Amino acid sequence: MVTSKKQKVAEVFVHIFLILMAVFMIMPFILLFLSSITEEITLIQYGYSFFPKKLSLEAYRYLVKSGSKIMKAYGMTFLITFVGTSLNMIFSSLLAYGLSLQGLPGRKFLSFYVFFTMLFNGGLVPTYLMYTSIFHIKNTFWGLIVPQFMLSAMNVIMIRTFFQNSIPTALYEACKIDGGGHLTIFRHIVLPLGKPILVSMGLFAALTYWNDWTNALYYVNNRDLWGIQSLLNEMISNIQYLSQNTNVSANVDLSKLPMTSVRMAIAFVGVLPVLAIFPFLQKYFAKGIAVGAVKG
Repeated sequence: MVTSKKQKVAEVFVHIFLILMAVFMIMPFILLFLSSITEEITLIQYGYSFFPKKLSLEAYRYLVKSGSKIMKAYGMTFLITFVGTSLNMIFSSLLAYGLSLQGLPGRKFLSFYVFFTMLFNGGLVPTYLMYTSIFHIKNTFWGLIVPQFMLSAMNVIMIRTFFQNSIPTALYEACKIDGGGHLTIFRHIVLPLGKPILVSMGLFAALTYWNDWTNALYYVNNRDLWGIQSLLNEMISNIQYLSQNTNVSANVDLSKLPMTSVRMAIAFVGVLPVLAIFPFLQKYFAKGIAVGAVKG
């Protein structure tokens, strides 16, 4: 098909617009990194800049001094993210598959029940009392996994919609004729064909676990179980405490303490693994969101 001149001009403008949008999205991360390697005094005097007048790695040296703690927290965060995301996807996909079946008894009530949990919850205090008094997860590894994130109603609804719209029911019927049950259908039909939405929702769950520090704040006092976000948050709190309490910081040279740049370094360290992984999952993410968001 011959492309007209107007179409070519339109495509050029669309490409330019998308390039500009991509640049605008990348610029905050570039500014974040440049701010983290800017000298503290320069950062205070001139603010954040894409062209810092003087560079310094003092903020990263400050982080390296706590290298063993940071590496341990990173390892803990990877473990929490892997276990939490795996459980989230197992429970979400199983429930979504059941809700996608037209002949499921009580399907409308169960769908409404899942949706209802997106709108209302018991509140923080009752939730805390339930998890600590009944399930006894305080100061345990499960205190970082179970509360809030292990089963997401939004994930269930998105996955259910994808299963309904993208997987023909004829495949289910053919599998049943061949003697397969629901477990066989789920393993050999639903999971392979549902890969785009499962990867997309798994990415959401992984980001939630990776960025979470509230579970550790509420349920875990043991610092050996803390993830990277909780550790970095404590480091920021310690720096703020030193800067605000002259009695405590009398023996500390605050001029050499990168109170501003270290926050940028901490933010960059926290987001770096996510930036590295996302490009490899982007194709599944786009397709899964586009199909899973269509109302079924």
